[in-house]
Amino acid sequence: MYIFIVNSGSSSIKYQLFRWPAPEPVCSGLVERLGLPDAVVTHNTRRPDGTEATVQRPLPASDHETGLREVARLLTEPEVGVLRDPAEVDVVGHRVVHGGETFAATTLVTPEVKAEIRRLFPLVPLHNPANLLGIEVAEKTFPRARQVAVFDTAFHQTMPEKAFRYALPNDLYTEHGIRAYGFHGTSHKYVADQAARYLGRPEAKLITVHLGNGSSITAVDGGRSVDTSMGFGPLSGLVMGTRSGDLDPSILLHLQQQLGYTPEQVGTLLNKHSGMSGLTGLSDMRDITRALEAGDPHARLAYDLYAYRIRKYLGAYTAVLNGLDAVVFTAGVGENDALVRELVCQNLDYLGIRLDPARNAIRSKELREISPADARVKVLVIPTNEELEIARQCVELLEKV
Repeated sequence: MYIFIVNSGSSSIKYQLFRWPAPEPVCSGLVERLGLPDAVVTHNTRRPDGTEATVQRPLPASDHETGLREVARLLTEPEVGVLRDPAEVDVVGHRVVHGGETFAATTLVTPEVKAEIRRLFPLVPLHNPANLLGIEVAEKTFPRARQVAVFDTAFHQTMPEKAFRYALPNDLYTEHGIRAYGFHGTSHKYVADQAARYLGRPEAKLITVHLGNGSSITAVDGGRSVDTSMGFGPLSGLVMGTRSGDLDPSILLHLQQQLGYTPEQVGTLLNKHSGMSGLTGLSDMRDITRALEAGDPHARLAYDLYAYRIRKYLGAYTAVLNGLDAVVFTAGVGENDALVRELVCQNLDYLGIRLDPARNAIRSKELREISPADARVKVLVIPTNEELEIARQCVELLEKV
């Protein structure tokens, strides 16, 4: 069975094709800068002998539909293709960022499901519209395939009401859905499952730390999300590449009432010009690391603040869980930045969290343990694989229907 995974962004499409049940994709790629003159597709194919072939082609001024059609063509191209016809694709799995309270699990796409994704546009205006567009284009491009939606918020639907409610008038929740939803759920679920399997303990108490350009942290008790740092939208919680994370709501009032910011300007400030970018002028952790090594005091503060916020959540979520078996670092920064992991885990001996410096310094694409052998709490680095998790959830759904 061929399963095609689509992650459609506002100006990009990430994709992987699996020949299930093999967990390694037979091809993958990225269409980026859609709508701009220099749009491009990069397509990677894994040959049966284990070697790989990569092609990159311009797609001038392409939109999502022409981009996905070009991907379908590459899937069947003699040089790098793996299919004879796009009709060979059995299932298309879509990452959808926001499912509200309606979708607590993976679901087959129907007109009603698409209407609900559209209804949620105001909650994530940069994400759900692109996700829905990806579904609609895939329906045309792969007309024989069953379309499946996997929601980033679904994993967090197990949070208790005391964790997801805000202390606001009840009607703002009952009539307008203002509550914490959480995000990065597909990633948190994948690494939590991997950690529980590694520990041999399905009931394990875990804190999963997803650190990328967007970052979030989740308390997982026996495979269930019980609290998470992102809330109504993907702004709250940890310091991120360009997003602020937690701040005093009074600041928003001050910006508008005293400094003359419009709501649009506040949104741009918090989403695009804050976080590590606001502190250093740089949003990529690799650039900030170089600035730190060059002695930049802004980079030093940014690293310290970034790690401090994570440590605060580690303490809070250990209390929520009433214990802790393992901390899991994942995503681009979590998997690759040894200094971030070192700073986060400093002075947490009371909680049983310690690092082995030599283990922490090792770079690998495999699951690895970076705490000392005798540590009470395991510290793990687990590369996330959202596309594989989406594929698995597609298969689990189709086995039930």
